[in-house]
Amino acid sequence: MKLLSWNIQWGRGLDGCVDLVRIMRTISQLGDFDVICLQEVAIHFPGLPGSRSEDQIAQLSALLPNYTVIYGVATDVPDNQGGRSQFGNAIFTRLPVGQVWRHLLPWPAELAAPSMQRILVEAVVTADIGPLRIMTTHLEYYSHRQRKAQIDAIRNLHREACAMSQRKFLNEERGGTFEVFPRPAEALLCGDFNFPATAVERAHILAPFNNGTPNFHDAWPVMHPNTPHAPTVGIHPVDFVDQPECFDFVFITDGLVSRLSSIGIDAETEASDHQPVWVEFK
Repeated sequence: MKLLSWNIQWGRGLDGCVDLVRIMRTISQLGDFDVICLQEVAIHFPGLPGSRSEDQIAQLSALLPNYTVIYGVATDVPDNQGGRSQFGNAIFTRLPVGQVWRHLLPWPAELAAPSMQRILVEAVVTADIGPLRIMTTHLEYYSHRQRKAQIDAIRNLHREACAMSQRKFLNEERGGTFEVFPRPAEALLCGDFNFPATAVERAHILAPFNNGTPNFHDAWPVMHPNTPHAPTVGIHPVDFVDQPECFDFVFITDGLVSRLSSIGIDAETEASDHQPVWVEFK
C-alpha cells in the first residue's frame, strides 16, 4: 500500500495561483498511490485568496475517477450568495472502503487568538497489508492549548476504536443501523499537525497507552533513526515559519511498523505552501 498526505492550501501555489490540475500532476509524478489524504480542500469559498469559488471536491473527483472520495467538512458557513462555503480534509482511495467517521475536534474558546473548527476524517480500508483505519487531520496553528485538546481527542478516539475492534457481530443487527462493521485496531494518522518535530505535541501523540491500545510511531525515525526530520514547510519562503520545519507527519500503529518500507518528502514542488509526504508498506 502506498499513501500520500499533503496540505494543498486549496490548490494555491507559491505563485498565488489556485491550480488543482497542477496538484494532481505533482502527485502523479511522485507515484501511484492507493490512498491520497489532502488537507485544506474547499467548496464554494470565494474568500480564499486566488479562489474562484470552485467545488474542489468535484474537480478533484473528476481528476481521480477511480477513487472513492471521503470529505470531512470542518468549516461550514454561508457564502453570502445563498449557498454554503465549506472547508476541510479529504481522503481519496481506490481501496475498498468500510465504515467512515467524521470527528469534529475540540475548539476551546480563546478570544484573543485566531482559530477555526478542525476535523479528523477516519475511514476503514482493506489493503493488501490487511484492514486498517486511515485518519487525516489538520490541527490548529495559532494555539498550543487547542492543539493539546485536539490531540487528547484523537488519542481518545483511537483508544475507543481499538476497544470497538473487539466487538462481535450480532445476528439481530444485520442490515440495520446497528450492524457491526469492522473497525481494526491498526491505524495510520497523517496530516498537517502545525507543530515542529521537536515540539511537546509530537511526544504527546507518541506517548504510550496504558491499556493495551496500539501505540503510535512516527514513520520518519522508523525509517531514518537518529536523522532529523526532513522539513515540509519553509523550504521555499513562507510567512508562517522562520526556518524550514517539519509540520507534516505520518504516524503508524505497532503492527504497521515492520511493514513500513519507505517514506519520502518532495522538497521541490511549489504547488502549495507545504510539501507532500508519502509512505509505502510491504
